[in-house]
Amino acid sequence: MEIRIVVGGALIHRGRVLAARRSAPPEVAGRWEFPGGKAEPGESEEQALERELLEELGVTARASEPLPGRWTVRAGLELRFWAAELVSGEPQPLEDHSELRWLGPAELAGVDWLDHDREVLPYVARLLDRG
Repeated sequence: MEIRIVVGGALIHRGRVLAARRSAPPEVAGRWEFPGGKAEPGESEEQALERELLEELGVTARASEPLPGRWTVRAGLELRFWAAELVSGEPQPLEDHSELRWLGPAELAGVDWLDHDREVLPYVARLLDRG
C-alpha cells in the first residue's frame, strides 16, 4: 500500500509557536494541533506544509527543518512534523480551526494537544529556546 504523508507545522515567530484548536471532525474538535495537512502527489513535504499553512491560516511560511519522529495516523497515512518560520501575514483560522494561540515555551503544556502533536513538544520547546 502506498503511504500518504501528512505534514504538521510548528510555525514559529518571535520565540513562540502557533497552536490551532480543531473545529472538526467531531472526535478531535476542541483539541489543539500544529496546523498542516496531506501532501499532494508529487509535492515535497516542505511544499505541502507551505501550501497547507497558506490555505488553513492565510500566511506565507517557510518550512525550515524536519522534527524527529513519524506516526501512523491510520493505514496508509503517516504524520511527520516540520518546523516553519512565518514569512508574512497574520494567521487566521480559515479552515478546520476555531481558535489560534501563540504559545511560549512555558505555555506549551497549557492546551489539550492531540496525542501525536504532544509527542513533538520537547523538540518544539528546544526550537523556541534557541530562538
